[in-house]
Amino acid sequence: MTTSTKAVSRSGWQRGLLDALPLLGGYIPVAISFGLIASQAGFSALEATLISLFIYAGASQFLLVAMVASGAPLWLAVSMTMLVNVRHVVYAPNLVPHLSQSRAWPWLMHGLTDQIFALAHTRLAQLEDSDKVSWYTAASLLAWASWVSGTTLGAIAGDTLTQQWPLMDAVMPFALPALFVVLLAPRFSDRLWFFTLSVTILSALLLAMTVVKNAAIPLAALAGGLTFYLLNKPQHKPEPPHAN
Repeated sequence: MTTSTKAVSRSGWQRGLLDALPLLGGYIPVAISFGLIASQAGFSALEATLISLFIYAGASQFLLVAMVASGAPLWLAVSMTMLVNVRHVVYAPNLVPHLSQSRAWPWLMHGLTDQIFALAHTRLAQLEDSDKVSWYTAASLLAWASWVSGTTLGAIAGDTLTQQWPLMDAVMPFALPALFVVLLAPRFSDRLWFFTLSVTILSALLLAMTVVKNAAIPLAALAGGLTFYLLNKPQHKPEPPHAN
C-alpha cells in the first residue's frame, strides 16, 4: 500500500490526532507557563487545572489570573476575559461552510482555539462529511488534554522545572508565537494570502512604534482583513455593447 493510499484510508480520528500532534510543541510549554504563573498568583494546582479545563482560553486565562491576583472585581475580570474571546465571533462564520450536518458541533466548539481553527479551516474542506466530526473531536481533544495536563504540571512542578532547566523559562514565551508562524507559513505560497499577511505583519510592526501601540494588533488585523477583501473582491467586467 502506498503512502498516499494510507493517507486516504485513515479514519477521521487518526487524521485528527496526527494533524493536532504538532500543536503539542506549542501548547505544553505555554500551559506549563500558565500553571506556574497561576501558582505564583496564589491559585492552587486544582484551581489552575479547572481554569484550563473549563475556560480553556489561552491568553484570556493569563489575563483572568493577573486581574484576580491584582484584586480586580470578579465581574470585571470575567468581562475582560470574554472580551478577549470575541474573536470567536469571526471564527464561527468561516467554519460553518465546511461543517457537516450534526448536532454535535455546538458542543464541540468548546475545543475551538486559534490553532484548531487554523487546522480546521484547511482540513475540513478536504474531508468527507462522515469524517469531519471525528476529525475535529480527535484534534480538539488532543489539544485540550495537552493544555490541561501542561497546566497541572506547571502548577505542581513549574518552579522545579525552570530551576533545573533555566533555558526552558526563556523559551516558553516564544513557543506559541512560533507555532503560529508554522501554521501560517504555508499560506505565503498563495498570492492573496501573501499580500494579506504581509500587510498585517508590517502594519503591526509600524503601529507598535507609534503612540497607538496598544491598539497595534486590532488595527493590523483590520488592515489585513481590508487587504484580503479588496484583493478578493470580484471584478465586474463591462458588458460589450449590443449591436444595433
